[in-house]
Parts: sequence; structure tokens; C-alpha cells
Amino acid sequence: MALLKQWHDMAYSETANKGDLQRLWAAYFQKEKEIYAELLKKPEEAVKGTVKELAEKFDVDIMTMTGFLDGINDSLKEANPIDEMEEDTEVSLDFDNELLYKNMVGAGADWLYELEEWNDIFDEEKRKELYRIQKSSTTIVKEAKIYPNDPCPCGSGKKYKKCCGKK
Repeated sequence: MALLKQWHDMAYSETANKGDLQRLWAAYFQKEKEIYAELLKKPEEAVKGTVKELAEKFDVDIMTMTGFLDGINDSLKEANPIDEMEEDTEVSLDFDNELLYKNMVGAGADWLYELEEWNDIFDEEKRKELYRIQKSSTTIVKEAKIYPNDPCPCGSGKKYKKCCGKK
């Protein structure tokens, strides 16, 4: 069975004890934070290796590394083949700095986008700009409602109900 499927079965289990899942995620988030802190110290360095080698490098188990690779995949310059990934699959952690930061904001992972290692990559102004861009990209803006007696938006000068609003 591919590693990603095993990770999803374990981390998103419908039948697992709720306390066990909470402990699993708490431990995962702590390890994830440590891996990102390490990667952000040298953001220009593209870390590569097999899933097993990276798990050993960052001192985590294979499932934790699988979850990490699943989480970072959308922020990579070139996506890894996570759907069919096995322990000996070659993967890369070559991430796009801005995309990674925005994806962390989008995921609501403040423990990650507030890591102090970001200070050496982006100044505060740039981080605020990236944060704003990400937040506004997911904001839904409803257009103003047009009422029957409003001027028609087509510019005819007629009331909406006598122009484009006719049934």
C-alpha cells in the first residue's frame, strides 16, 4: 500500500480513538514545526533524498515524513509523486519561499508562518504583504444587489425593472 494511503488511513481515521488522534496530531505538528525551522535556516538549499533518508535526516518516522511531504507538496517548485510514494522514492523539498509562506497562512498554521526563521527570509513588510495577498485571495466579495427601481447597470438610463430586469 502506498505511504500516502497509510498516512491518510491513520491520521484521518473515522474509527480511531479521539484521544489517540489528538496525540498523533499534536506530535505531528511539533515535528512539522521542527522540520520547517530546519529547512528555513537554509531556504536556498534544495534538500533531496528518499522518503526513508529524509525521515532519518529529520529524526521522524516514515509516516510523519509522509504527512510532511503531503503538506508541503503544493509549495514545492516541482511536486513529488506523493500518491504512489514508497520508502525508497526519491523526493525533493525544493520549495518556493513565497508560496510556502502563503500556503501556511492559507492553512491557518500560525505556528509555522510565525516561525522566527522567516525573519531572515522576508522583512516584516513583505510578510504582511504576503499575508494580505493570501487572505484576500480567499475572500468572497458579493456584488451589490440591484433593486427594481435602481438605475440599470447597462447604462441605458432606465430603471432596472424596465430594462434588463424585465422577465
